Amino acid sequence: MDWTLSQLFIICPLIFIGGVVDAIGGGGGLITLPAYIISGFPVIFAIGTNKISSAMGTFTALMKFLRDGYMPLKLSAVGIIFAFIGSSLGAKTALLIDDYAFKILMLAIIPVTAWYVFRSQDLLREHKDSADVITSRTYIICALVALSTGFYDGFYGPGAGTFMLLLMAGAAGLSVQKANGVTKAINFATGVSALAVYLMNDKVNIPIGIIAGLFSIAGNYIGAKFFEKGGSKAVRPVILVVLALFFVRVIYDLSA
Repeated sequence: MDWTLSQLFIICPLIFIGGVVDAIGGGGGLITLPAYIISGFPVIFAIGTNKISSAMGTFTALMKFLRDGYMPLKLSAVGIIFAFIGSSLGAKTALLIDDYAFKILMLAIIPVTAWYVFRSQDLLREHKDSADVITSRTYIICALVALSTGFYDGFYGPGAGTFMLLLMAGAAGLSVQKANGVTKAINFATGVSALAVYLMNDKVNIPIGIIAGLFSIAGNYIGAKFFEKGGSKAVRPVILVVLALFFVRVIYDLSA
């Protein structure tokens, strides 16, 4: 598809902001995907092109968390496998079921999630305060979380990284740093898988995706650095803002 320079001036700053948000608390797609649509991209090309820039940025954050020791490799591998299974099942289900009822359900889930984030002490637990002992229970919970959020990502998608981060910290008992590291590994793997599908169907604007990806890399790097310095103190407000945006987005989708 054709593109103009003016579209880049709209897309790139929003991709940068989305990258910062995604590295800190997930949910950057709530900013980056609309950026393409606002600039005039057809929805299917917006989704496909967003996969390039998001994958480039997520890989940057992933490597930062890996170098900092916040990504337990075996646990991440288990999460990736089950997320692939969940994502595949979710995508197939989406072809069979009208998502209207699912969006209605999200209107109830989002406020409950926001209340949990506001009250939960798990999100305040820094890496230094916990040995992060990984047991068989941790692996089981991680697999279930990856399967369920992977299903959600394949079925609907927005905010999947935020929900995964919350569950990895709250249910699996990981520190917010390692929870974020595992989440980034899973998000990158499923994102690349989805990108391959869109590329094979010629639904990706590769030049804009790569240019925007450079801004995503910058945003994710800055976000990861900020996360490292601010720790979990930065996670709570970012997630609450993302959930608020998500809530508004669902209402808009229902009224459209």
